[in-house]
This record gives sequence, structure tokens and C-alpha cells, in this order.
Amino acid sequence: MDDKTRTELEAAAFRRLRDHLMVQRPDVQNIDLMNLAGFCRNCLSRWYQEAATDQGIEMSKEEAREAFYGMPYDAWKVKNQTEASDEKQEQFKKAFAENVGPLAD
Repeated sequence: MDDKTRTELEAAAFRRLRDHLMVQRPDVQNIDLMNLAGFCRNCLSRWYQEAATDQGIEMSKEEAREAFYGMPYDAWKVKNQTEASDEKQEQFKKAFAENVGPLAD
């Protein structure tokens, strides 16, 4: 397989993952994704931002989130995010530290 075809397939798989998380399963909470898989929608938007930076494209965290979420992140949270239990929040802190880095206060 040539590089162009591989890149097109990878991009199609990413778009399908995004659609699955944003359209098909917006009920799946970011905290549950992070606790179970070590990444969440915010990670995907950060990876998108990092890819843009690698291509010389300036993109803020907020711009990357809006590109991924299809709306401002705060609007997404109001529409889809539920309150997490204390137990899930503790699990999140551990998963975040292991997979992303120290949490900023």
C-alpha cells in the first residue's frame, strides 16, 4: 500500500471514530473513556492540534476542541456531560496522570 492510500484510510478511520463518539454515542462520557481506555475526546482534539502544529498550522486548544466537537467545548459539556461520581473523578486523576501527565490545578 502506498503512503497516500494509507493516509487516506487512516483519515477515514479517524473520521469514523469521531462520528461514532460525537454522533452515535455522545452519551459515553469523557471520564469513562479516560478511565477505561486512557484517552477521551479531549485527547483526540489535542492530538488534532498537535498534528496541525506539526504541519505549521497555529491552532489554539479551544480551536482544536471546536474542530473536533463541532461546537464550542462549553456548549458540548452543557448538552452532553453529566456529573461524575467522586469515585470516577479519583479514577480519572490516576488515568490522566498515567496517560497524559500531571493534572493542572
